[in-house]
Amino acid sequence: MARLHQSLVLGALFCLSLLLQIQTSLSLTCSSQKFTKNRLYTHCNDLPHLGSFLHWTYDSDKSSLRLAFIAPPASSFGWIAWAINPNSTGMLGSQALIAFKNEDGSMTVKTYNLVSYNSINQTELIYDVSDKEAEYEGGEMRIFATISLPKNTQKLNQVWQVGSRVANGMPSIHAFQPENLNSKGTLDLIKGQSDTSSGGNSRLRNRNIHGVLNSVSWGIMLPIGIMIARYLRAFKLFHPAWFYLHVFCQVSGYAIGVAGWATGLKLGAQSKGVQYTTHRYIGITLFCAATLQVFALFLRPKKDNKFRSYWNIYHHGLGYGIVVLGIINVFKGLAILDPEKKWRLAYIVLIIILGGISLFLEAITWIVVVKRKSSDSEKPYDGIIDSKNGRQEPLTS
Repeated sequence: MARLHQSLVLGALFCLSLLLQIQTSLSLTCSSQKFTKNRLYTHCNDLPHLGSFLHWTYDSDKSSLRLAFIAPPASSFGWIAWAINPNSTGMLGSQALIAFKNEDGSMTVKTYNLVSYNSINQTELIYDVSDKEAEYEGGEMRIFATISLPKNTQKLNQVWQVGSRVANGMPSIHAFQPENLNSKGTLDLIKGQSDTSSGGNSRLRNRNIHGVLNSVSWGIMLPIGIMIARYLRAFKLFHPAWFYLHVFCQVSGYAIGVAGWATGLKLGAQSKGVQYTTHRYIGITLFCAATLQVFALFLRPKKDNKFRSYWNIYHHGLGYGIVVLGIINVFKGLAILDPEKKWRLAYIVLIIILGGISLFLEAITWIVVVKRKSSDSEKPYDGIIDSKNGRQEPLTS
């Protein structure tokens, strides 16, 4: 009997948990959402990005759109936005309703003309907007408004977004994750449907390609090429292989870097209003400096030329500068792209490994040089370690 009672209790708990799961899943759809002041809407759409929902009623006789937009902000002090773009499908140029908390914790909703990502203007919209109101409940913000649309409007381009911060009463720029880039579509006022656009996918793909190409070129291949030239050339055993390996790494890295740079130019053309000034200027500097390095190879003086030492100083100095700037810009790009933490960590580990190898080889080279100098002080120091007889030959050859 006790076992039967225990089984019934367990069965009841299982059913209760199942019902709670079903209730939770239902609460994640717009059809189960209710509003204050007995607000009711004809249509509702579960928007596919940013956990957002849109409820709306369209009065075709008055060309009036009454709506409720719901979304969780990126942080409790963040903001949410719903907008109409009269001319395009993106955020730029859109007429936006943005809701956020005031300093006293109360909610407000204001109208903005989004002229660029770095500059938004709080102003009246080209549409008449009335009944504006905002709420915050259960980690979600809600925007309520009525918008007067042009006569005979049947479809409109909608954009929605969330952000994590409001500074001095102005919403700060949002993240550029796939969810943020793809949060746009069309709203068919006649059919009552919301169709999303996948136009952001190609831009995201180009961003990823840009990041991978430049990380491999400026951040990996060029540093390895310099390590080959600095350390392998010190041993005659690797002559002349070190030179060809060095040229292969540098030329390949430059070619990949040019492809990444071109992808960046394309991204800039596709993302008007989005500017990463420091990252951009460093990228331009890297491209120009690396191009100079490539052409400088054709102007390299012969070994016995009196200007060869000056050329070596220029070539080595500019090469080290390119590597340092390249690694810095890779981290700048990672901060912009904001990938999963594992990718940033993987690059950091790789740089640490390359740095550790460089320190080890540097120490070994100097130890061998010092030992050879002390054991064979009568022979002049030339710089290159001959692995067969221990002689030193010039590093600038």
